[in-house]
Amino acid sequence: MTEFAQARVPDWVSPPGETIADLLEEQGWAQREFAQRMDYSPKHVNQLIKGKVPLTEETALRLERVLGGNARFWLEREAQYREALTRQQELKALATQASLLQELPVGEMVRLGWIRRFSNKGQQVAECLAFFGVASVDAWRERYATGAAAFRSSPTFERKGPAVGAWFRQAERLAARIECEPFDRKRFEAALEHARALTSESSPEAFVPPLVEQCGRAGVAVVFVEAPRGCPVSGAARWLSPDKALIALSLRHKSNDHLWFSFFHEAAHLLLHGKRVAFLDMEGELDGKEEREADTFAENHLIPPASWRELTGSSLSPAAVVQFARKIGIAPGIVVGRMQKEGLLQWHQMNDLKVRYAWEREAG
Repeated sequence: MTEFAQARVPDWVSPPGETIADLLEEQGWAQREFAQRMDYSPKHVNQLIKGKVPLTEETALRLERVLGGNARFWLEREAQYREALTRQQELKALATQASLLQELPVGEMVRLGWIRRFSNKGQQVAECLAFFGVASVDAWRERYATGAAAFRSSPTFERKGPAVGAWFRQAERLAARIECEPFDRKRFEAALEHARALTSESSPEAFVPPLVEQCGRAGVAVVFVEAPRGCPVSGAARWLSPDKALIALSLRHKSNDHLWFSFFHEAAHLLLHGKRVAFLDMEGELDGKEEREADTFAENHLIPPASWRELTGSSLSPAAVVQFARKIGIAPGIVVGRMQKEGLLQWHQMNDLKVRYAWEREAG
């Protein structure tokens, strides 16, 4: 997908008639003489100079003969004027819908580099609509704010819909830059096995590129998108087309156990739950049959049931956890996270075995 920068609109616009008037002054012609040369009425020439009538192809050809230059110059001058005039009118209309700026986390979107800041409210609304790839506030509301277009509804989505929608839109934008081969289920399942081995890598520089590459070969774009402050989303899965899927991860808890569990949870949605519904996973709302199935899928892929039973029947010391993790080929922090979730450890225990992450902005 090609992205275009939103044009900055000047406060004033100049009709091509001003250029005509300048040339008349250079020639020393009055409007009446110019009208005779153009074979137009003086009234029409006056309206043309004031920009009240359009400069047509026929007029451009006449100007070419009378004033010089070429018809293309005059037509482009007219097109630029009409475009600028239309933009000004549109921005005035968009300024009346500035309530959108109160719904969206505009400050966060600017901080994260998703959009630019404008002092003009109409331009800021236009910038936000361009970010979402929609033409109007109504289209934005239907596709991204209410969740009716794709996502399963939830109480949190109703409250945080605009912020979550902005996060997901940025995920879509990043996914559009990733070239993927057509989706292949067997390749994706193989990619998940490779991903499981990558959990032992502590550095994102070591695991992110191969994860993105291997999933891309299977038709799945994997993106990491920082969520706006106060946005409770941890991950999302959606089919962008019949042949390309998206997994988006927010790194919400900034630890390797949550990161990898979220990845396999979203992968489960793609493999188990069809292509019609998109899934947004938010803090405290993993209810429903599909979510339980995705949880089970993630748990069993990271720690097979037989291995889990072996762990629960042994010592729970840090050394034992590390040894167990090495034996089954995953990171110790993932084992700790599972043990905490199952109540075998309290939430504050063995957290030093987890790997912590930070976005580059925070790390710097």
